[in-house]
Amino acid sequence: MEMIEFKEVYKSFDEKHVLRGINLVVDQGELVSIVGPSGCGKSVTLKHIIGILKADAGEVWVDGKNVGEMGRNQLQELRKHFGVLFQSAALFDSMTVKENVAFSLRMHRKMREEDIDSRVAECLEMVELTGSETLEPDELSGGMRKRVGLARAIAMKPDYILYDEPTTGLDPKTALVIGDLITRLQKQLSITSVVVTHDVKLALEISDRIALFHEGKVAAEGTPEEVSRGDGVLIKKFMEGQF
Repeated sequence: MEMIEFKEVYKSFDEKHVLRGINLVVDQGELVSIVGPSGCGKSVTLKHIIGILKADAGEVWVDGKNVGEMGRNQLQELRKHFGVLFQSAALFDSMTVKENVAFSLRMHRKMREEDIDSRVAECLEMVELTGSETLEPDELSGGMRKRVGLARAIAMKPDYILYDEPTTGLDPKTALVIGDLITRLQKQLSITSVVVTHDVKLALEISDRIALFHEGKVAAEGTPEEVSRGDGVLIKKFMEGQF
């Protein structure tokens, strides 16, 4: 079964202890949001999933394989199964929308140009940007850039999508559009997703489960309903949007 599992994961940078024994499971087809204050290790956790960072102690497993024991070639193969929507969308400014979405297909797939064109059009339709192929990144609004980044993330039909602060920098209306899009793609593509976010409203609306990080550990975990009904200072702060 496809799944992601953290087993007692620790990570420090010099004297700063970021992860202090993370235990977390993301099952196949789930959307799990990781929330918590700045510096609690949310984005660091994402980087462990695809092997950009390695744990100081503990283990990270994906599809029954220990990511920390993988060599370079194994990591490259693993990453083909992941789509990533970066906080800034991370589009290539020198490329058109079409070239951005097609980038991973050209890098990792032996496809005919007409098949690439077809897949790009399909992905742009899914993020409601049909006909935008020839636009340059500097012609796009912040919300459009996020959607192009998402189209690129799904281009290779990944098993997993990692979202790093998908609504940061967006106005509330555009953030709502992105949230709706994440929910729709989750159902349409039957994928497994991990969302790192400060956006309390987004986490409550899109998640199957929410993991609340605090001081390098999972301080609370449950469905949005369970988290909403929970008590304690941390959950109260989360519900009031103080993170």
